Amino acid sequence: QVQLVESGGGLVQAGGSLRLSCAASGRAFSMYNMAWFRQAPGQERDFVAAISWSGGSTSYADSVKGRFTISRDNAKNTVYLQMNSLKTEDTAVYYCAAGRTGLLRVNGADYNYWGQGTQVTVSS
Repeated sequence: QVQLVESGGGLVQAGGSLRLSCAASGRAFSMYNMAWFRQAPGQERDFVAAISWSGGSTSYADSVKGRFTISRDNAKNTVYLQMNSLKTEDTAVYYCAAGRTGLLRVNGADYNYWGQGTQVTVSS
């Protein structure tokens, strides 16, 4: 079992920045690839970014490339999402997820553990 707790969400103006954190506890954090997903009201959950167990590989949704950066610190059992140049369309609940190692995956069904989510609201 892996327990995930997100933090760092909030209200920010368009063009601003936020950094989300996801603290993991339980089984060895470094055994898992990690990802961020987001879900806006009335919409499906969408892939945002993923990072391999070692941090050596990353993957991003086209909508956030060049603006968001995913990283991890295995010594602290934490994964981060640095979000810059935020847009109103980035408004959503952001979820952290842990999944098996191997190829980075963009489908939420491939991730076994989820956090409770943190709200990000970008105002115009």
